[in-house]
Amino acid sequence: MIEVRTSKVSDGDLNRGVFATRDIKKGELIHEAPVLPYPNKEHEMIEKTLLADYAFEYGINHTALLLGYGMLFNHSYKPNGTYEINFDNHTFDFYAYRDIKADEEIFINYNGDEEDQELLWFDKEE
Repeated sequence: MIEVRTSKVSDGDLNRGVFATRDIKKGELIHEAPVLPYPNKEHEMIEKTLLADYAFEYGINHTALLLGYGMLFNHSYKPNGTYEINFDNHTFDFYAYRDIKADEEIFINYNGDEEDQELLWFDKEE
């Protein structure tokens, strides 16, 4: 259903993204990414590394790194994918926010809300 390929929206050595290998219907589960949580107080150490750009909020007291394809979905303010945190299963569950065509890159809004247009840290720096 999905695979990692070279993305045109990112640059540098790590220009990867998640792409649909077949048509995906709106609401369809795309991927369940296992969570590797850690206490927020430890995020200070992560901030000194490249991993800081890939960390997700995980509840009030934790931050998380996502395994599987979870950290490889790129951002868009007009996403075709979305995610929900599944605390019971310790996963981030990615769904199609709208119909996605085969070979289309799957994007999520890093703000956590598909309609949120607030600038992200990497857009504020430019």
